[in-house]
Amino acid sequence: MKVILLDNIKGVGKKDEIINASDGYARNFLFPKKLAVEANAENMSKLKNKQDSVQHKKNVEKENAEQIAEKLKGITLNIKVKAGENGRIFGGVTSKEISENLKEQYKIDIDKKKIVLNETIKNLGVFNISIKLFEGVVGNLKVNVTN
Repeated sequence: MKVILLDNIKGVGKKDEIINASDGYARNFLFPKKLAVEANAENMSKLKNKQDSVQHKKNVEKENAEQIAEKLKGITLNIKVKAGENGRIFGGVTSKEISENLKEQYKIDIDKKKIVLNETIKNLGVFNISIKLFEGVVGNLKVNVTN
């Protein structure tokens, strides 16, 4: 019997996957525990609509990410910090500070977890930073750390 899984089941399959299950397993275990529904025409069309909706949402998010990446290309973010005589910063510039300054100066809201910093910026100067906006969409930002 073909069934559509409503939840991830270890050793069987993932959510929204169509599998062949034995009649007894489906009727006595999967259906009573609401882990699956029969793969009839009505349920198949519901599944297709759900998948189309998810795909549309992903496409919209990707478009938004690409627009943000274009905006970031022309931006040089200025961050003022306290520094010593040799250009070493007291503390450092973290992804959180970059995110806050980006929101404050350019009204672009980016989660600090998406900003890729190999290590905290501890010197004055201009740095190129990459930001993972979406799967396959990476924006580049110039950060100018001044005294």
